[in-house]
Amino acid sequence: MTSTPALTLSAPVNLRDLGGIAVDGGVVRPGFALRADDLALVTDDVARALVDGGVRAIIDLRSTDELGVTGRGPLGTHSNVSYHHVPLLADIGQAADGTGTHPAGPAGMAAEMMDQTRFGRMYLRMYEGAAPQIVTALAIIAHAPGAVAFHCAAGQDRTGVLAASLLLALGADRDDIVADYVRTGENSAAIMARIAPVMRPLMSRFGIELDAAALAAVSTEFSDAPMRELFAMLTERHGDPLAPLRAAGLTDGLVAQLRARALTPAE
Repeated sequence: MTSTPALTLSAPVNLRDLGGIAVDGGVVRPGFALRADDLALVTDDVARALVDGGVRAIIDLRSTDELGVTGRGPLGTHSNVSYHHVPLLADIGQAADGTGTHPAGPAGMAAEMMDQTRFGRMYLRMYEGAAPQIVTALAIIAHAPGAVAFHCAAGQDRTGVLAASLLLALGADRDDIVADYVRTGENSAAIMARIAPVMRPLMSRFGIELDAAALAAVSTEFSDAPMRELFAMLTERHGDPLAPLRAAGLTDGLVAQLRARALTPAE
């Protein structure tokens, strides 16, 4: 049986405000929505700074297994911050081929899960398969009384899909969405170092050893291909990339509420 790791609390290394991104009718207002790597691992000082900065809701996109290891973290102790667990994957094994297994076994799963350039189809599975959860997250963002911070483990994939969904609903240009996604690449090495103590025991359940050699093999280069592939596949399959979300409950009224909260005029 894998033991629960001792948690090391630290500041996020992939936290950023979506403010300033151009959308239909203006730009995203700073202090509206923040995306991040694992907020369950932040220190008390970081949690206090986020709350003092206006964060009033947390959307945790991680799996139940991940939540079971870390809990909600220091932010969960703040009475004026609502916490919402909205997992986009049932478990991290689904990141490879959607089943938690792989035809090539653990080695094939590891190769796919560690190669960011191959994540386009995973994003599509997530976007289509977790469309109701994405709409739920958008509704939380639309109605929260202050800033909303959403996160997974790395702040890259599940967080990237939700950020793309939000920006699509607000009318952002696809190139601007891709540009925001690619910014995570600047932080890849720091992200892996920060989340490795939690991810190692979780990955070992699938026969994947996230050792020092595996971490060193993670490329510091970051491809925009997965997000571009997601948009291309959604357009090919549905015409309107928002169609799966609309089928799952994204109404014109919800989009209007998001825009009312998010938009500020461009300077």
